[in-house]
Amino acid sequence: MKRLDLNDGWIFTKEQIDPSDGQKIRGGETVSLPHCFNAADGQSGDGMYHGKAFYQKSVTFSDGDFNRFLFLEIGAAALVSKVYVNGQAAGESNCGFSLYRVFLNPFIQLGGNTITVEVDNSSKDDVYPLMADFSFYGGLYRGVNLLAADSLHFDLLDHGRDGLYVTQKETEKGSFQLQIAGDIINETAEEKNASLRVTLCDREHNTVLSRRIDVPVSERSKFELTEEIDHPHLWMGTEDPYLYTVKCELCLGNRVYDQRTVEVGFRTVKITPDQGMFLNGRPFKINGVSRHQDFDKVGNALTKEHMDLDLSMILEVGANSVRLSHYQQNDYFYTLCDRNGILVWAEIPFISIPTTADPENQNAKDQLERLIKQAYNHSSIFCWGVQNEITMAVENENIYKMVSDLAALAGKMDPGRYVAQANMYSVADGSELIGLTDFVGYNLYYGWYYGELPDLDKRLDGFHMTRPDVPVMVTEFGVDANPRLHSGHPVRRDYTEEYQVLFLNHALRAIRERPFVLGGFLWAMFDFGSESRQEGGEKGKNQKGLVTIDRKIKKDAFYLCKACWSKEPFVKLAGSRFVNRHEAVQDITVFSNLDQIRLYLNGVLIRATGDPNPLKKICGVELRPGKNIITADAPDKNGTVHRDEMILNYVSEPDRSYILETPEQKKHVTNWFEKFDLSQVQKISVREGCYSIFDAVEEICRSESGKAVLKKYFGEALESPQLERMKKLMTVESMSSLLAVPREVLGIMNNDLNVIPKE
Repeated sequence: MKRLDLNDGWIFTKEQIDPSDGQKIRGGETVSLPHCFNAADGQSGDGMYHGKAFYQKSVTFSDGDFNRFLFLEIGAAALVSKVYVNGQAAGESNCGFSLYRVFLNPFIQLGGNTITVEVDNSSKDDVYPLMADFSFYGGLYRGVNLLAADSLHFDLLDHGRDGLYVTQKETEKGSFQLQIAGDIINETAEEKNASLRVTLCDREHNTVLSRRIDVPVSERSKFELTEEIDHPHLWMGTEDPYLYTVKCELCLGNRVYDQRTVEVGFRTVKITPDQGMFLNGRPFKINGVSRHQDFDKVGNALTKEHMDLDLSMILEVGANSVRLSHYQQNDYFYTLCDRNGILVWAEIPFISIPTTADPENQNAKDQLERLIKQAYNHSSIFCWGVQNEITMAVENENIYKMVSDLAALAGKMDPGRYVAQANMYSVADGSELIGLTDFVGYNLYYGWYYGELPDLDKRLDGFHMTRPDVPVMVTEFGVDANPRLHSGHPVRRDYTEEYQVLFLNHALRAIRERPFVLGGFLWAMFDFGSESRQEGGEKGKNQKGLVTIDRKIKKDAFYLCKACWSKEPFVKLAGSRFVNRHEAVQDITVFSNLDQIRLYLNGVLIRATGDPNPLKKICGVELRPGKNIITADAPDKNGTVHRDEMILNYVSEPDRSYILETPEQKKHVTNWFEKFDLSQVQKISVREGCYSIFDAVEEICRSESGKAVLKKYFGEALESPQLERMKKLMTVESMSSLLAVPREVLGIMNNDLNVIPKE
């Protein structure tokens, strides 16, 4: 099979055309792929384009091309796309994060051909994601290839990537079973007696296994080869990411018609509810980060250089695992994780709210099938995530069935990997949801969105006490931090670097100290685009990253994590961007994985500590007026001294540029106890034939009287764009919970609704 890059010379426009009439785009912009048409507005916070856009390219085919079988390979197109060839509809995809292919031969002609790809990132009620805290970028953002196959080839249209699936499984201690399976396609009417040559080589290119099997092929034939590999060199994560190479050649006589090369790592992953996780029998605590696939002024049209940079920073911080949120990501990034020993949680965008337009939840199943088939051969992946915070609007039997169906599908397609889910904090420990996957994660933001920092410890201990048979981890934890904001006395929601450090230091310790907790995925490695956000002094961005969206600033919290996780010796002073200090006596924080820290003020040694903690606080450092040079150093075990230095200015007044100026927040009501008489708690009952707080918000809003009641209690929040998509699912009771409405209000609201007949 030959692969031709078609990434250059596309004409792009947002002007609306009809691709079915074969018309050429006039006056469009010439672009190269990958391309995102929300590269700027998807991160601006000033309104983002949602709708159709068109990409068009002319491709010439000669007589010789018609002797091959041609496929257009779309790396990914968000969120839905359709392919037209010479005005004819040739293929489409509603899985905006997955690769798909279109068979071209029935549509092409000799000479010039016009290929048009219609891409649409507007909201669809039956295409995920429906709602989430990230920008839904649009574009042909992973590139396009032309594949030319011979009449005998591995299957290119099974929704997979390689056309073959490599499985490794430990059979007894030290020995592994290697299975290679797939489908072969014969495009001719005549049966062929093909053969498959399989070679397994180690990293040093030594042949470990060589086999040849005969495969008679009519139209389609399955093949499977299973062999025992005795004591392979194991893939040991970041410590030793050893990979073998499987080469499969499809032959007819002495001619090779098609071939694939797949890297494979032999490893075992075991997850327990009481002792945590094991990689190849060794205890393994997940020190993880989460990653979105976007970049400053690029959107999601990432190049290999962007992904190389991201992986290098993940390795630098010392992470051993990554949650690739919340959708299938570029295959190259999974490969980077394979080669560098980063364990991967891979997942689909079944997130926030479920569809009400598709009772079978088919789009989620389709996206899961493509994720598993296309990423199956990546040894770094240890689990498939089937939902994230899907109970945001409602938790009911329908949700349970959807999650159960997805878990069953993942288990059937890949019984060798775990199935996982990530729940929001409100999912009770005793929820039916908990038992539907092999293990569970919780997204916990105690001390940021709700509660206090110690509540994280209580929640984890309480879950383990209630569900001792269920393995658990923290799938999200973090706070927004703007690197220009600082405080000597950080508090929740001040968006300072200092509070991010305070929060993460507590969370990392809570996870580290509990053997039963599998680990955690810090949210997030990098700031990312979120079109509706306007907070923390920035618009259009979620700032929970350890690194800014342009990858230029590593926040202080980056070095806290590095001190916790990395074996690379270093010393870093916190607060180097907090230059102007108006208090003479300062507590200086040092991040380091070395113990013997020495602190100098203006060249004079003032303190030496032997603190093994990753965060070392040196209290009571007295600054002199004006400029002060703070230096910290520490020797490693080889005697090399690692050093960092920063300048602090002792000033007379607080520097206001470090403080977030926030406009007064709009409230959907005034003080509940002032607006309504809540002295008499109302019993909540349901009058048959009338509305109640247990009915869906959208249903009640169809009645003018019902809508007036909700407007009375919820005010502006009733029309909130963020809640608009939830109204079909969300009851008045669940909306009240989301908006922190006192329980006393529900009683009198229910009484007002109980006198309105249902329409």
